[in-house]
Amino acid sequence: MAQAAGIHIEMPLGVVVRKTPGVTRWARWSWRAVAVLPGAGPADWAELRREGEAVEYHAATLPLTLWAADAEAYRINLADGVPSIYLVLRETDQDDRPLDAVLVTASPYEGQDYADTADDIVEKIPMTPGLVAWVRDFTLQHHHAEPFVKRRRDRKRVDLVEDGRGDARIRQQADVYRAPRRKAVQ
Repeated sequence: MAQAAGIHIEMPLGVVVRKTPGVTRWARWSWRAVAVLPGAGPADWAELRREGEAVEYHAATLPLTLWAADAEAYRINLADGVPSIYLVLRETDQDDRPLDAVLVTASPYEGQDYADTADDIVEKIPMTPGLVAWVRDFTLQHHHAEPFVKRRRDRKRVDLVEDGRGDARIRQQADVYRAPRRKAVQ
């Protein structure tokens, strides 16, 4: 998603993806994002750990960008029971690399926008305590609550108009619509 120029900060964020055997005959493998690595260096599907058939990969390192204009969304994320990072993945045709990591965001609204399309997979990954503090500090610095302004009614009298009386050019008492008649041509 394109973002307008403004106040922002950025941090490289590594993404850890776990590959486990599938539980059905239709899916040979199950892929799931399980962790983030704040401040990680570049990676391209580097194997981190192997336990039997389960393998964890440092799939990619993407920039996590926080925008001042999205501070309200970050506040909502932090208020959630488990503050999370949203990872957007796209399927590829390659066997050794079936997913491409496209984006990481701390905005649940942006994560929802990507989840609404059928092309992307959005994984919710819990934030580390240090990452929670980093996002919280940025949010506190840039979030400005907008005061609630109650809408006032105008003083116009709306009960004076009789709707549903049909064509105003025809005099009638009933609540029936009648089209005006054309004058006969002689």
